[in-house]
Amino acid sequence: MASASTGPAPAARQITAAGAGLFAAGTGTLAWAVLGERRRFQLRQETVRVLPTGARPLRILHISDLHTVPGQAAKLRFMHSLAALRPDLVIDTGDNLSHLQALPFLLEILDPLFAFPGVYVPGSNCYFAPQPKNPTRYLWRTSAADRAGQDEAPQLLPTAQMHRAFDGHGWTGLINRALRLEVAGTVIDFSGVDDPHLHYDRHPGFPQGHDTPADVRIGVAHAPYLRTLDRFAADGADIVFAGHTHGGQVCLPGGRALVSNCDLDPAICKGLIEHRGVTVNISQGLGESRFAPVRLFCPPQAVLVTLTD
Repeated sequence: MASASTGPAPAARQITAAGAGLFAAGTGTLAWAVLGERRRFQLRQETVRVLPTGARPLRILHISDLHTVPGQAAKLRFMHSLAALRPDLVIDTGDNLSHLQALPFLLEILDPLFAFPGVYVPGSNCYFAPQPKNPTRYLWRTSAADRAGQDEAPQLLPTAQMHRAFDGHGWTGLINRALRLEVAGTVIDFSGVDDPHLHYDRHPGFPQGHDTPADVRIGVAHAPYLRTLDRFAADGADIVFAGHTHGGQVCLPGGRALVSNCDLDPAICKGLIEHRGVTVNISQGLGESRFAPVRLFCPPQAVLVTLTD
């Protein structure tokens, strides 16, 4: 008489092993996204030829989307290390906070960079604290309507206090503002807008009435919506700096973004792109919402852009 089987059939064992392997791989990927990737800070370096012939190169450090939470030691160390680059100019494209009590820590993070000239524009997370939400909603829509549809009143961040601190350290706000500045011998016409994601943007154009043209025209915005990039191009920008997209934040292997959280094609939501003949530098950001603390195939990043002739 044949003995009774005391274990699963070979096929069942193979399926069980495969399932366990997939579970382990998924768990490992999630752990890396939460614990590893979002602390793997990088510096991207780019060179863009937009200055007049013979002009001295201008080194711009672009920072964006810090989403600061108190106690982020790895972020503080990386940000402090950027001062060694000695940029001619710092451009901060917003979303600096992710916690109601984060402002003192943000100022500590930025302290070495205040030694250099800087300009800034705000993002939505400079105005409103993030709230817990289903992060998968980004797969079918942007977060632009989140505040309009939420049941509770938004928690206001210390925006005015933050901007006063920036101003006090010598940085200049470009909130729906056009301004000419001379930086390291380069005459720059700036055009900056408040956050397009919140529809706060009111384009001022570029400065008018000067006897001589600027060496370069720079547009600055938090979110690279198409209408925003179109307007900068129409106004005559030479280069635009933006953030907001987080580079997709959770990407496919190779860094292909699934979403941009705006109407920009995810395939071009980070790095240097061309839009209507204008170079646009889109930062993939230095942080993420404290309620979605993950990054995958898209590490946090600062950008050093050297403008040359």
